[in-house]
Amino acid sequence: MSQHDVARLIYLGLLVLVIGGGLFLSKRLTPGRKLHYLGSWALIFLGVIVAVGLWQDVRATVLPQQAVFAEVGRIELPRAPDGHYYVSLEINGAPTRFVVDTGATGMVLTRRDAERAGLDVDALLFRGEASTANGPVRTAPVTLDEVALGPFNDTNLRAYVNEGEMTTSLLGMSYLQRFERLEISSGRMVLER
Repeated sequence: MSQHDVARLIYLGLLVLVIGGGLFLSKRLTPGRKLHYLGSWALIFLGVIVAVGLWQDVRATVLPQQAVFAEVGRIELPRAPDGHYYVSLEINGAPTRFVVDTGATGMVLTRRDAERAGLDVDALLFRGEASTANGPVRTAPVTLDEVALGPFNDTNLRAYVNEGEMTTSLLGMSYLQRFERLEISSGRMVLER
């Protein structure tokens, strides 16, 4: 359990203590009514805890995933609740999640994703620099042996590994321009070759 989880647990415990203490200190309620209210609040807290704990599983089940229409050479990506478009590619055989970034020039991998793709991150030379919204970051150029998205396979693609902290790899225009059509409409991004 992380420190963040412990802090949340302490906060919820204090909240339960305040509400429960308020109910039991109230002189206007009968003991039966107090237990009824306490039980109701306990069920509400339990429901919230379950919902927060299972949110990632619920989100993956309820929200639409990327759709591959191999016979017509089309990929459809749904807009995520945060407003971005995400896509899963296989980099050197390793499944890798990217945020589609039409404002990025190249394909940029996190250090973790680069390692999963079989790249020796410790041997990379971070001699390049990229401008980001958070300021400049150092990058290392790499060549990806194989990049696969549904029916589309590309080899020997140039990409970069970010030296700084990034939560998700970026899929920029150097890869997106390989598609004949890139359209955003009705909450979906369509890629076609």
